[in-house]
Amino acid sequence: MFRGLGNLMSLLRNASQLSQRMEQLTQQLQQHRVEGTAGGGIVRVECDGTGQLVRCRVDPSLLGEENRELLEDLLVAAANEALNKAREYMAQATQEQMGTMLPGLQEMLSQTAPEAIQDDPEESA
Repeated sequence: MFRGLGNLMSLLRNASQLSQRMEQLTQQLQQHRVEGTAGGGIVRVECDGTGQLVRCRVDPSLLGEENRELLEDLLVAAANEALNKAREYMAQATQEQMGTMLPGLQEMLSQTAPEAIQDDPEESA
């Protein structure tokens, strides 16, 4: 039951190192770029790894008033694609970083708790 307690205590002792690694992860996420496209690439939206939109490019052929509704739809589609890619990257990068920062913690958390005591005698029969 307390197998992972040593790992947790070690983590608490190394809190400053954990803080530094989290800062590195944040910088890594801010520097990473993902792109979402729509309309066969005529609309492109770029996000950083934290999910912040950083750039939007639109093919000049869409800039007329007659294409306004289409352009709006394509911008939303491209932004959603880019944001989904950013979320996936953030989850992967965070999981990788946490795995190196918190060795043994996942094992500690995944240990199953003892089975609950059954109160109903008919269930145990």
